[in-house]
Amino acid sequence: MLKISSAEFLQGVADLRQLPKNTLREILFIGRSNVGKSSLLNKLCNKKNLARTSATPGKTREINYYIINNQFYFVDLPGYGYAKVPEQMRAGWKRLIEDFLKRGEPISLAMQLIDSRQEPTPLDLMMMDWLEYYEVPYILVLTKADKMPFSKLSKQLEAYRERFQEQLTEGCCHGIVPFSIVNGDGRQELLRITDDHLKSSPMKKKEAV
Repeated sequence: MLKISSAEFLQGVADLRQLPKNTLREILFIGRSNVGKSSLLNKLCNKKNLARTSATPGKTREINYYIINNQFYFVDLPGYGYAKVPEQMRAGWKRLIEDFLKRGEPISLAMQLIDSRQEPTPLDLMMMDWLEYYEVPYILVLTKADKMPFSKLSKQLEAYRERFQEQLTEGCCHGIVPFSIVNGDGRQELLRITDDHLKSSPMKKKEAV
């Protein structure tokens, strides 16, 4: 089981030419603005204020790198889907993230976050399509699980598994994990999956068409 003994913010990247020179394996955090990426990252590292947040949702355009155990990176990608963000900024986000995923090899795993109380948005589905196309291993993390009764959460989880059965059995999705910042449910499972992927062989880069 992965144990996180140290976690520090390293740098923000607004241009891929600014990526860290020390190439280490990467665990990505992807999701809509306000879906709980910062809370998840903080909880996994057991540090309350590790993740950087923006006062204005959707305005953070940097890819934030955190170095974990001096061995690998947690990488927090800019949140998407905030309605007040100008179209030009949304287009810039798409270019940045798709170019980032094209790099392939440093990426060990992506955590695609979706609010457990909601259906996936078109942008969530687009992101999953990108992860599948670029053959990035990923897991769906259903956040805010504590805000649903257990019976309803179980039905929602089953609905997700049925909806994404093809991605789970034949694609790059390696599981669906409910997560709660309140009681930490899902934390150990996410750390276990992360550990497994860090130990696996590097993924091969798939060229864009």
